[in-house]
Amino acid sequence: MIKFIAAAIWICVVTIGAVVYSFQTSGANAEAKGPALFGGLDYVKTDVISVPILRNSRIDGYFLARLVYVVDPAKLKLLTVPVEAILVDEVYSYLYSNPQLDFSANETLDLELFRAGIRDAINARVQEALIDDILVEQIDFLSKDDIRDNSVRRRTKAIEAENKAAGLPAPAH
Repeated sequence: MIKFIAAAIWICVVTIGAVVYSFQTSGANAEAKGPALFGGLDYVKTDVISVPILRNSRIDGYFLARLVYVVDPAKLKLLTVPVEAILVDEVYSYLYSNPQLDFSANETLDLELFRAGIRDAINARVQEALIDDILVEQIDFLSKDDIRDNSVRRRTKAIEAENKAAGLPAPAH
């Protein structure tokens, strides 16, 4: 019986020693790797932001974006206005105050200039370095013609589905 108790105590001591050793070595490896990217910062993800693009008093299309803002949480708590409202407002302001961004004529967008412009505008507005970085999750531009084509295509599919359900032949295209 004494041998059994001694063996159980020995197994407990060895197990505890192995666990302590493994935590110490894993902690040393984590410190050697360096800090994680953007450690300690919050990520504020916006819903899809849809901005109508106006040219010559008519709508040319819609700029669609879903952005993620990297924000210091301590500074975020000091805001009295919801941060999402400020972020969306600055995207609108930036797009309307930069007429050189013509999405209908250009196929590309300088993302670095776009992100830096919005970040700087927000930081200037709140008079604090609130936004550290802006990450782009999605950016699209839909022209009026694209929207019209999608609408016609959707309507045509709905009519075809109704005809198929009613047993009528498909219309010739």
